[in-house]
Amino acid sequence: MTRFFVTPEQMLGDFIVLTGENAVHAKVLRLKAGEQVLICDGGGNECICTISDVSSNQISLVVNNRQESSAEPKVRASVYMAFSKGDKLEHVIQKATELGAYEIVAFPSSRCVSRPDEKSLAKKLERWQKIAASAAEQSGRGCIPKVLTVDSYKAALNRAAEADKAILFYENERATTLKMALEMEPFTSISLLTGPEGGLEPKEVEMAKDAGLHICTLGSRILRCETAPLCALSAVMYATGEF
Repeated sequence: MTRFFVTPEQMLGDFIVLTGENAVHAKVLRLKAGEQVLICDGGGNECICTISDVSSNQISLVVNNRQESSAEPKVRASVYMAFSKGDKLEHVIQKATELGAYEIVAFPSSRCVSRPDEKSLAKKLERWQKIAASAAEQSGRGCIPKVLTVDSYKAALNRAAEADKAILFYENERATTLKMALEMEPFTSISLLTGPEGGLEPKEVEMAKDAGLHICTLGSRILRCETAPLCALSAVMYATGEF
C-alpha cells in the first residue's frame, strides 16, 4: 500500500487532502479514485484511507480507520556520527532510517575534515531531513527520524549520555564488545557514537568515559566511518528482536 507522510494537523478529521509533493507523487503513481493508501503523521500514527477524488492539484481521501504504526522498533536508537567528507553522512541517514533509527545526530570532533559553517549547515540539514523522510516512506516507517546537529563533541557526549545506554566505538578498544555492553542491563533507549575518517583522539575517548559512555569494539577489523554506525545499529536491532 502506498504510504504518504502528512502533518499531525492534516490527520485530524474524517477527510484528508494531499497537496504539493504528495499530490505530485500520487499522480506519478497513477493512483485513482477507489484505491487505498496509508497516511502517516511521522510520529507513529497512521490511517488507511480511500481516494475519493483526483483533481489537477490535489488528492482527496476518506479516512477508513486509524491505528498505531507496527513498523517502529521498541528501542529508541540514536545514531551519533562525526561530520564526514562527501556524501557519507547522507548514506548513513538513509540506511539508518531504513534500519529503524530514532534519530541521527551529527557532531564535530578533533579529526573531522568536514566542518560546515552555519549557512551551509542549514542547507545540509534541510536536505538530510528530506533524505530521512524519503527513506522512511520507502521502507514503511511510521516515524521520520529527526536529523540534528550539535555544535561540539562535548555536547554530543552529554546528549548521548541521556539514553539508558550510551556507547562509543573505538578501534583501539579490545576488552569490551558490543554484545557485552548490550547485555549489561536492560534498556529502552540507546545512543551509538562513532568518529570521523581519522578516528577519535585518545583524549576524546577519555572524555566519553567521563561522561558515562561505554567504550566498545566493533571487532578486529577497522570499519569505515560510514560502515561503523550502520553495523552497530544493525547489531542493536538484532539483539533487541527486531530482525
